[in-house]
Amino acid sequence: MELLSTLNLLALALVLLVVPKIYEACRILVWRPWMISRRFKKQGISGPKYRILHGNLREIRMMKKEAKLLVLDPNSNDIVSRVLPHYQQWISQFGETFLYWHGTQPRICISDHELAKQILSNKFGFFVKPYIRPDLLKLTGNGLVFVEGLNWVRHRRILNPAFSMDKLKMMTQLMVDCTLRMLEEWEKQRKSGETEQVVMINSEFKRLTADIIANTAFGSSYAEGIQVFKSQRELQKCCATSVNNVFIPGMQYFPTPLNLQIWKLDRKVNNSIKRIIDARLKSESKNLESNYGNDLLGTMLTAARSNEAEKKMSIDEIIEECKTFFFAGHETTANLLTWSTMLLSLHKDWQEKLREEVFNECGKEKIPDSETCSKLKLMNMVLLESLRLYGPVLNMVRSASEDMKIGNLEIPKGTTIMLPIVKMHRDKSVWGSDSEKFNPMRFSNGVSRAANHPNALLAFSIGPRACIGQNFAMMEAKTVLAMILQRFRFNLSGEYKHAPADQLTLQPQYGLPVILQTIDG
Repeated sequence: MELLSTLNLLALALVLLVVPKIYEACRILVWRPWMISRRFKKQGISGPKYRILHGNLREIRMMKKEAKLLVLDPNSNDIVSRVLPHYQQWISQFGETFLYWHGTQPRICISDHELAKQILSNKFGFFVKPYIRPDLLKLTGNGLVFVEGLNWVRHRRILNPAFSMDKLKMMTQLMVDCTLRMLEEWEKQRKSGETEQVVMINSEFKRLTADIIANTAFGSSYAEGIQVFKSQRELQKCCATSVNNVFIPGMQYFPTPLNLQIWKLDRKVNNSIKRIIDARLKSESKNLESNYGNDLLGTMLTAARSNEAEKKMSIDEIIEECKTFFFAGHETTANLLTWSTMLLSLHKDWQEKLREEVFNECGKEKIPDSETCSKLKLMNMVLLESLRLYGPVLNMVRSASEDMKIGNLEIPKGTTIMLPIVKMHRDKSVWGSDSEKFNPMRFSNGVSRAANHPNALLAFSIGPRACIGQNFAMMEAKTVLAMILQRFRFNLSGEYKHAPADQLTLQPQYGLPVILQTIDG
């Protein structure tokens, strides 16, 4: 009898443990998707059918796999079907606004520019950054891009001075020095007597922008930061592989082959950054004024010793911000330079216009400075047009922190909002009938008057969370491009395959081989 009672108690305990788990699983896997689909259907919004656990991930993977086999006409800027094939298909089936499922996560695609403005400009925390997969966070760092609320306010306030115009002017010389080293390498590689050479320009730009961010933001050389960059590139490949797989909370702790690789690379990144920080602390410990420097790292280390909570940063926070700026600070600008070079290779008239502008402002030999770069109006227009057509970020993502209404659209709490920038930047109703054409003249009267909507260009986002480094990126791109134009003409190699690819950022799938020809050759 006593044994029976014990067994009954154990059975009851098991039921009490298991039933809530079953209920919660049913709620997440079945009930919630059904309710959210129903709420959107009442508003006239539909999308591909939800499938338990996977949502629409299998369809997305299949469409992306097929799209990666396509090679486009180099003169075509219609890349949406290649980089976001699922969006292209579902927009044609369900309209500009549709609902789909990333696993059990509801995602609503919104292409309306006015609604995008309301979402991105909201200052009350109603539209926040969504939950970020742990593997992706190891790549980008839990820095300014992803922190929320008061932590974001504190980080932004601390970091803003490092990107002031006065600081940028001082950084220009370091940008020039790094670019000169790259150009000298190109000269060395040129065979004696030859005036042409083929360079895989996307790789060159990645190395260059890594060198620049290491020097300007962290006071170290590319050689010191190379382990960070190498490890982050490998992490990027891992994240690009896993991003369209179902994420089950807790799986990041299992020693799968992919997780083991991610853990190993994350340790390398952390250790490399710690060495850079320790070297700065050690070098400044001998300074009686305890001045850590006026670059980004120095600004953060100064904050670490602050006695005011709203101006203080922990060393762990500094490490996360370093990850963010090491990755974002070189990856996006390298992509901007890569795609601008491709477009100028195709549009020789604009390449010559920019070269003439550079010669007019600083001659054939004078090194560009911040004042010179500010006068390069045509180059500014070309870079903005390149960002419109081939911006590094394909989507902007937000999450409704509570039930929200924007325009006539009611969005349930927890719904992820996808703004397909690459699609919106080609909207004919906003950008005109030539929206898929390369036309820098559309920016001749400034960004706000380039389209039918003043906030149509979203490459750096808008609102309170607009990119803190946009002036840095534009100054860097102008400096590098001006110095190349002074010395070289460039054309696409016959081996180039026009295959823009979504690898977390927009990159040429097969690289960008460019033929360089010396100006006096």
